[in-house]
Amino acid sequence: MYCRRCGSVNDENAWKCVHCGEMLPHAGEAGVPTQPIPNYLVYAILVTIFCCWPLGIPAIVYAAQVNSKIVAGDIQGALNASSKARTFAWWSFGCGFAVGLLYLLFIIIGVAAEAGSGF
Repeated sequence: MYCRRCGSVNDENAWKCVHCGEMLPHAGEAGVPTQPIPNYLVYAILVTIFCCWPLGIPAIVYAAQVNSKIVAGDIQGALNASSKARTFAWWSFGCGFAVGLLYLLFIIIGVAAEAGSGF
């Protein structure tokens, strides 16, 4: 369970944060995630560098918002940001993969045309 005040992880049965002493609500109450919410930050950074940066940058922005929204108690906002980060990361990967395949196809066509021309 995450503390709303400091964001540290506590035992599921804890009633008080081990780091800051904040009282923790019980699991299932409003504002408490019942499972960790992934932020996809590593994936967003990797696809920005290696695949498609125009779609990777929004993935990084949304991924960076997830943890701060959890700490603020905005669990629904954190879930939305996590979903958008994952979506943008996958779109970035798909675009980078498609461009890579087109590049490989053009190289194969170029080599075949060079071999067929007799030079």
